[in-house]
Amino acid sequence: MTNDELIRRDLATVWHPCTQMKDTETMAPIPIRRGEGVWLEDFDGNRYIDAVSSWWVNIFGHANPAINDRIKTQLDTLEHVMLAGFSHEPAVELAERLIAATPAGLTRAFYADNGSAAVEVALKMSFHYWRNTGHGDKTRFINLSNSYHGETLGALAVGDVALYKKTYEPLLLKPLTARGPDCYHREPGVSWAEHSRAVFADMEALLAEHAHETCAVIVEPLLQCAGHMRMYDPVYLELLREACDRYGVHLIADEIATGFGRTGTLFACEQAGEGGISPDFMCVSKGLTAGYLPLSVTLTTEDVYRAFYDDYANMSAFLHSHSYTGNPLACAAALATLDEFERRDQITVNRRLATHMANALAPLAEHPNVAEVRQVGMVAAVELVADKATRTPFDWRERRGLDVYRHALTRGALLRPLGDVIYFMPPYVITPEQIDHLAAVAAEGIERAVST
Repeated sequence: MTNDELIRRDLATVWHPCTQMKDTETMAPIPIRRGEGVWLEDFDGNRYIDAVSSWWVNIFGHANPAINDRIKTQLDTLEHVMLAGFSHEPAVELAERLIAATPAGLTRAFYADNGSAAVEVALKMSFHYWRNTGHGDKTRFINLSNSYHGETLGALAVGDVALYKKTYEPLLLKPLTARGPDCYHREPGVSWAEHSRAVFADMEALLAEHAHETCAVIVEPLLQCAGHMRMYDPVYLELLREACDRYGVHLIADEIATGFGRTGTLFACEQAGEGGISPDFMCVSKGLTAGYLPLSVTLTTEDVYRAFYDDYANMSAFLHSHSYTGNPLACAAALATLDEFERRDQITVNRRLATHMANALAPLAEHPNVAEVRQVGMVAAVELVADKATRTPFDWRERRGLDVYRHALTRGALLRPLGDVIYFMPPYVITPEQIDHLAAVAAEGIERAVST
């Protein structure tokens, strides 16, 4: 098999996600034959550092031996059984370990099979909770500007990235949108904490006016990934938790992309206040299975669980379901992932890698077309602009970030941009030397992209 052979077959049959297929006339998909560690290899022998963790899911490298072995063992025992009326050990053990690892107060784990589905579960569960407890007038949700929570209709509705949402507006429920604490927009000389605290006034005002009709506030803690990797200070989460308690509104933490070590702690919520905050719902996926198999979990409180615990005749049960809910193979992958965190002391390792990444990328901040180099934990982003002084962006139709992507491929790196934001979210098995290579490749690509 060669690259060209598989590309011909692919383009005759496959419709790729998040892709304008006409682009494939000049930029064909790259056929991958195998993966190992941070590397992806195509059929012609070219290798690429997976600097974006294959859409943020792969945290312990491709073909990780320990995770492979755990899945193989499970495969010989039980591949799947429905979780309605049945159970199995991997699902129970995983629920126990996630409850132990997530913020205190989260005591129940509800399984689904992708991040969007986990958000759908949280939205429906919150709405249904209020209905079951006699507050049927609570039917709305509050989100943040520039937020993203997935592509299914409920998850899409509570996001705020027009690129994904605008076309489908007629199909969607209408959330209330508070100004997000995105620190890219802070005034000169204002700290991240000061900006995030000041912006919270908008959320406070929305809650004061609409709490009586609001089920929940949903946020991505610290990092708005699909919203061009914009970041904010943990103080915002601390203020939000207190306000949600005060106004009687649920807090949904979408840790699908931010969880499992990405932001410097196992979960981003841990960084708010002295001991972290505990949401009413926490959605996890992506890194949960280290990029192996689809799985998501919505964790919630005993209070929420008890609101559904009733005689069947009262019709208050939560009847949401997925065919592959709690799939044993996926649960086995997740358990192996949690084992890897412990075996490697990965949070400590990540802090060292994050410091190295910050140092490697720091020189890019001086580039005349770089507005900002920002970072939280193992995620860093470089924002390209036409004018540094005014932060005037390039015309989006020029696709400058795509030029960086194309150059990186020639230098053995997968750096898929978000518009004109070049970001780094590599597997945790990356080495300092590989980080240095990515930084050098990005510098080269940026120089080429802005000089055309």
